Amino acid sequence: MRQKRLGYLFIAPATLHLFVFALFPLAYTLYLSFFKVNLLQGERTFVGGQNYAYTFSDGLFWNAMANSLRYALFSVPAGMALALAVALLVSRKLWGMSWFRTIYYIPAIASGVAISMLWIYIYLPETGLLNTLFGMVGITNKTDFLKDPAWAMWALVFMSIWIGLGPKMVLFVAGLMGIPASLYEAAELDGAGSWRTFWSVTLPMLAPTTLFVLVTSTIGALQIFTPIYVMTQGGPGDATDVVGFHIYVEAWKKFLIGIAATKSFVLLLVILLAAWLQFRLMRNSMRGYSAG
Repeated sequence: MRQKRLGYLFIAPATLHLFVFALFPLAYTLYLSFFKVNLLQGERTFVGGQNYAYTFSDGLFWNAMANSLRYALFSVPAGMALALAVALLVSRKLWGMSWFRTIYYIPAIASGVAISMLWIYIYLPETGLLNTLFGMVGITNKTDFLKDPAWAMWALVFMSIWIGLGPKMVLFVAGLMGIPASLYEAAELDGAGSWRTFWSVTLPMLAPTTLFVLVTSTIGALQIFTPIYVMTQGGPGDATDVVGFHIYVEAWKKFLIGIAATKSFVLLLVILLAAWLQFRLMRNSMRGYSAG
């Protein structure tokens, strides 16, 4: 019993943090979703499922949801592929690789607002770095990437790949270091080339790491907010109006707290569904890893 009490004492801070900053806000959001809330006067009127009926019929919300899914669909796989490629490079035992890992990780620890401001200057139509580089190779069309509906979402996706490269790379490096060297020796004895070894040894053994990176990256992509708020404000038009920014507008510009709570809870359900689907899709790979 004394050991149990000591164990409970050790997990108490984390458990308290979980209840205060995760479970309680989640339960309170569900509670508010059944009310019409007057934030200025502090009044609440129970409306039952009216907020959910409004949400499911709101075309702007589903446009924002489609934008969020599109953003995740393009940014997550591309970001993972690039991070794995970089991890394969920096996991080699060469001089200075620890410095390269640090450099790649720096964007992840920088302020999201500061990084967004930096990329605004990169995307400027006349003096931005990207258009300047295009001009050097003969492309003189000065595209305003953040104000062009055809380019705005792609600009955000490209930026997110750069920002997320460091954390994903570190996770993949850890996964690569955990692969037993004997497996590579056996593949070499069997005559497998580098490409065959990658597909038959490296990727299967990275299945747990890949699943973790996939799920966490998807959750982060569906919750994207800061770059949208700083760089595009959901524009041009509604081309980059993602769910996180849409909920912010409902809550703090329109003061529809009950509607915002409802849409937040719907977003939670979508994230849970996405995570469940990813676990289902990766189940066969995980079984193979366990069997190996």
